[in-house]
Amino acid sequence: MDLKEKNALITGAAQGIGKAIALTFAKAGANVIISDINLELATQTAEEAAKLGVKAKAIKQNVADLTEVEATVKEVHAEFGKIDILINNAGITKDNLLLRMKKEDWDAVININLSSVFNLCKVIAPIMMKQRSGKIINIASIVGEMGNAGQINYSASKAGVIGVTKSLAKELASRNITVNAIAPGFIQTAMTDRIPEDIKKKMLEQIPLGKLGQPEDIASACLFLASDAGSYITGQVIRVNGGMYM
Repeated sequence: MDLKEKNALITGAAQGIGKAIALTFAKAGANVIISDINLELATQTAEEAAKLGVKAKAIKQNVADLTEVEATVKEVHAEFGKIDILINNAGITKDNLLLRMKKEDWDAVININLSSVFNLCKVIAPIMMKQRSGKIINIASIVGEMGNAGQINYSASKAGVIGVTKSLAKELASRNITVNAIAPGFIQTAMTDRIPEDIKKKMLEQIPLGKLGQPEDIASACLFLASDAGSYITGQVIRVNGGMYM
């Protein structure tokens, strides 16, 4: 699973799952563009990636703003010459029960988790179509398939990501572009570290493998799909969840 001479743009890559994907890709030889709203952390991740012997660039990018996405991608494309891989990973949560959820919390999650996928794909797909090659991988979620109380905004956004993935896979297949989604289960990140121990224990009881996943588990699945090993896979949802949802 070699990514030498490939250029990958990863959103939300300053930390957590996105950072793990960026570093895994860099180890496989890919040049990486670290997109994040937090430029300071993105720069640190880019510096780590560069130490692995690849070209790495950090960009500040509000993925929910189409105009900003157009400008930043144009700049990156001019510098790198091509974009071979797009990982739509950026996402947020603003959890609450329906009756307590504010409209702005619904809008924020939909804009960053779902509209961002539209924005990045709309801008980068034409580049890949001209290249007649490309890999798009969207990070969905287990709750996009099974739902979760208190997360109607997040669940809706991730279910939407799956719908975008399947439809876009059909649109772009003739140009040798694959589009897939990865649906993580509960992954150990700074977000899950804040969950109270009693709730975490109940979560673990639902996972047949009896443990939380690691960001590297998601990164490995991305590496497979982004490499030649995954060339005949498109329009699929790869579940990386320890067996929690089958």
